[in-house]
Amino acid sequence: MKKMKIYADGAVLEEMVEAYKSGAVSGFTTNPTLMKRAGVASYANFAKEVLKTISDLPISFEVFADTLVEMEAEAIEIATWGENVYIKIPIMTTTGETTIPLIRKLSAKGLKLNITAIMTGEQVEQTVESLSLGTQNIVSVFAGRIADSGRDPIPYMVAAKKCCAQKAGTELLWASPREVLNIFQAAELGVDIITCTPEIIAKYQAAGKDLEQISLETVQMFYRDSQALGYTVFE
Repeated sequence: MKKMKIYADGAVLEEMVEAYKSGAVSGFTTNPTLMKRAGVASYANFAKEVLKTISDLPISFEVFADTLVEMEAEAIEIATWGENVYIKIPIMTTTGETTIPLIRKLSAKGLKLNITAIMTGEQVEQTVESLSLGTQNIVSVFAGRIADSGRDPIPYMVAAKKCCAQKAGTELLWASPREVLNIFQAAELGVDIITCTPEIIAKYQAAGKDLEQISLETVQMFYRDSQALGYTVFE
C-alpha cells in the first residue's frame, strides 16, 4: 500500500518552516481563515515569503473572491507564485453557486488545483469529472466536518477514493481531522493525503505510547495543576 502523505495545515510562517526543516511533512495547506488567526496582513506577501523557503514541496493557497470571474483572475495570479503551488478553489461560492465551470476552465489551462470544502459524494464526482487528463489535482473532502454533523465519514471517504482513482493525477485529501486516530483511519482506507494542524502532527509523532504511562502522566498533570492553584477540599 502506498504510504499516505501528511500535509501541515497552518499559516504561521515559523511553524511552517520548522515543519519543513523537520522532514515530518510532505506538503502544506493554508486558507484565509488560518491566515486571519495568524495575523497575516498581506496574503501575497505572506505566500511569497513562505515560498522563499518552501519551494520544493506542494503548498496550497486559496482564492478568496466570491465570483467566478474574480476567482479565475486570482487563480491565474496565484499560479505564477511557484511551480509547487496548488490553487485552492472552494466547491461553491457563498451564495451556493457551483464553481465546477471554473474548475473545468482552470484545469483545461493545466493549473494545479486543490478543490476544497467538499462534503458530498456528488461534489466529488462533479469535481473529478471536471478535471483535465494529465493534470495534477487534490480533492479535499472535509471528513472532520462530516463527522461533526453526526455522520460517519468513512463511507464518504471510501466512495471518494474510488472516484478519485478513476482520474490519474487526482489525489484524495482527508481534511479537518480531529484526532490522531483519523490519521490511521485515513491510511487504512488508502487516502493519498491528510492535512493536520501542528498539534495533531506532534501527537502523531508520539503515537503508540504505552497506555499505562499515559495514565500516569495524566494523573501527574492533574496533581501539578491542583498544586499550582493551591486548591484545597477543606475550608
